[in-house]
Amino acid sequence: MYKTALAALAATTVMFAGSAIAQQQPDWDKIQIKTTDLGHNTYMLEGQGGNITVAVGSDGIIMVDTQFAPLSDKIKAAIKAISPLPIKYIVNTHFHGDHTGGDANFQKDGATVIAQDNIRVRLLAGTTNGTSGQKTPPVSGDAIPKETYIGGSKTIEVGGRKATLTHVYNAHTDGDTYVYFDDANVLCTGDIMNNNHRYQQVDFANGGDIRGMIRATDAWLKLANDNTKVVVGHGPLGNKESIATYNTMVKTARERVEKLFNEGKSEAEVVAAKPLADLDTTWAANDQAAANFVKQVYNSFKRS
Repeated sequence: MYKTALAALAATTVMFAGSAIAQQQPDWDKIQIKTTDLGHNTYMLEGQGGNITVAVGSDGIIMVDTQFAPLSDKIKAAIKAISPLPIKYIVNTHFHGDHTGGDANFQKDGATVIAQDNIRVRLLAGTTNGTSGQKTPPVSGDAIPKETYIGGSKTIEVGGRKATLTHVYNAHTDGDTYVYFDDANVLCTGDIMNNNHRYQQVDFANGGDIRGMIRATDAWLKLANDNTKVVVGHGPLGNKESIATYNTMVKTARERVEKLFNEGKSEAEVVAAKPLADLDTTWAANDQAAANFVKQVYNSFKRS
């Protein structure tokens, strides 16, 4: 039943967290969905791909991201174990397949996917990864968000649960949305940030920009307090300290690479200079990941 979804996944598996590139498809049968209770009828689900957030209201559920299509049945079962209520809204944090792959399966059940409009545009057109050159084919039908918004913030409500959606222009991509559940003090960052202490991909070919990552994390530091639970795109549950640590890294990366860019250095020269060598020892998974991140930050400054 998953042949069509798996064909698309061959292209989308390159979009796992940070600068790591997946080389093989996972063994879907072995993947389990882990549920963490965040309090106030709010939960984090971990499986394969981006973390999911589930907020249960009095008559329905708000969900953030859907992971990969082959996991939809397992994810639905995990949510049913939390609540029998229907999923009414799904928010996509960005277009990458490890966050949107299950959208069609959930929309066919009656949920409405809401996203920043650039996600709709990227999914319809198909995309190319600026670092690897990997192409992801277009999708259509129920795989496309049914409702979009352009910019600023948007509030949705289901059964007394409110979620505030905020667009961050040109961060991880050009369609990033972060989600805040005020009543539970839960912040969902999408892939603007991870909590694996690894460089996060700046998808510059699809609107990504290190300066947007800084804008977002600056905003989160003002929004969060010591009790805020931070559901990142990838990695364990974070907190305000996690945001601060990541914020310091992206600001340092921006400052060092932008200086070399403004000096007229080429991408190859900047990569060879290893301006982030001290950060690489803890933030880079390997040498290739370190070089890729420098390229991605460098290409941020080719934007006007």
